[in-house]
Amino acid sequence: MHFLEESLIELITQTSTNLPPDVREAMGIAIGGETPGTQSAQALNIIASNIDMAQEDEGPICQDTGMPTFVVHTPVGVSQIEVKKAIRNAVAEATKRGKLRPNSVDSLTGQNSGNNLGTETPVIHFEQWEEDEIEVKLILKGGGCENKNIQYSVPCELEHLGRADRNLEGVRKCILHAVWQAQGQGCAPGALGVCIGSDRAHGYDLAKVELFRTLDDTNPVPELAKLEAEVMEEANRIGVGAMGFGGKASLIGCKIMAANRLPASFFVSVAYECWAFRRLGVRLDAGSGAITQWLYRDPSRVVEKMSHGEGFALSGREVVLRAPLTEEQVRMLKVGDVVLISGEMFTGRDAVHAHLMKNPPPVDLHGAVLYHCGPVMLKSGETWTVKAAGPTTSIREEPYQAHVIREYGVRAVIGKGGMGGKTLAALKECGAVYLNAIGGAAQYYARSIEKVLGVYLMEFGVPEAMWHLRVNNFVAIVTMDAHGNSLHADVEKETGGHLAELQLK
Repeated sequence: MHFLEESLIELITQTSTNLPPDVREAMGIAIGGETPGTQSAQALNIIASNIDMAQEDEGPICQDTGMPTFVVHTPVGVSQIEVKKAIRNAVAEATKRGKLRPNSVDSLTGQNSGNNLGTETPVIHFEQWEEDEIEVKLILKGGGCENKNIQYSVPCELEHLGRADRNLEGVRKCILHAVWQAQGQGCAPGALGVCIGSDRAHGYDLAKVELFRTLDDTNPVPELAKLEAEVMEEANRIGVGAMGFGGKASLIGCKIMAANRLPASFFVSVAYECWAFRRLGVRLDAGSGAITQWLYRDPSRVVEKMSHGEGFALSGREVVLRAPLTEEQVRMLKVGDVVLISGEMFTGRDAVHAHLMKNPPPVDLHGAVLYHCGPVMLKSGETWTVKAAGPTTSIREEPYQAHVIREYGVRAVIGKGGMGGKTLAALKECGAVYLNAIGGAAQYYARSIEKVLGVYLMEFGVPEAMWHLRVNNFVAIVTMDAHGNSLHADVEKETGGHLAELQLK
């Protein structure tokens, strides 16, 4: 099968860079239905531009290319050992080409393998079938939305919804709660794969398999088809909105299946997928490994643009900032302000924040902008190039962020999804601000980065290193200010009220 490896590289490349038509259509509906001029509409416009940029440049739609998960069907007689070897080689090569971010981290040592290979990485599920061809499906599901997966054991009590029982009404409550709890941390609008029943482990697996269904299909089980439609309508009434800013589009898909269970257990397992719903597949000739058919997309069909204008149309009301920042500049900002940042900033996420709890930073962070970002980077000679650079979910840094702000004088933190009470208190006390960038917009933000000025703490691996960047007109929205205000807390409270109204059905 001398074409197999290259066919798989092409599958990985297209999955990472080109959203399938059903997802594009669903996002188009979300964009068209949002109220113009709102923060959610602004976020969706940036998302639309980012989708176009990724497809045009064959760059990762989102810098977090997730845990590559393959579902492979092979005819009897085809060596699954050889197919697995080809998949691993293709993953390593796609990583080398900048189509995947190196995401495989040793759970004991914390070391990044650098090529997305490691124990049980990538994830590969094999099944035999009676067809003559090989089928390979791939999903790239990032860590932010993976962290918003959730599993319920019913009966249980749910915030704002009361008791969920062992029936479809109880399942409905669990699914709606799953949408609400994700807020902006899952990069809404999202899509759900749901499994009713099974055991804890297999239930999650089956929920993820549901994400291989197209968003526009109809469930063959009438009861589940009805439930899917109800959840779609009700979830979009909760008002989470794009990026958790509040708005009309919280969900673009809900796919549900039911599996037999033990008498003592009733699980509802939910796989939360973000708007950057990267899922494709191919049929391969079993003799040569060449692609005979694409699944989910027609490569001969012209890909229509998602954006109908600028990703972010300037209004003239934006606040222009040049880093490093002063306390006076920051205290003038308030929730809802749109800022355009130029100058220098530093990336720092999980490993960097943990490091700073015990060690001084390798650079002066007084007045600095700290970006929660794990970019995709390529090196040519001594020069680094940013291939993708959107924000990561900030709430993971909540145990550390207040200390870093107080101890080192950071003036602005950029991320997505917001942060908690400890960080909000530190922002008010020290005169700092939290800025929400648009999750998944990795190509859009990469174009704001003019130059890589340096890199520190490279021992943590490319995504976790501290990158020193020079940016120009980097767009973000103030969602937590230095006066104790938090858009995220406000939206969570408001949407919790809307969620409570749905239990009265």
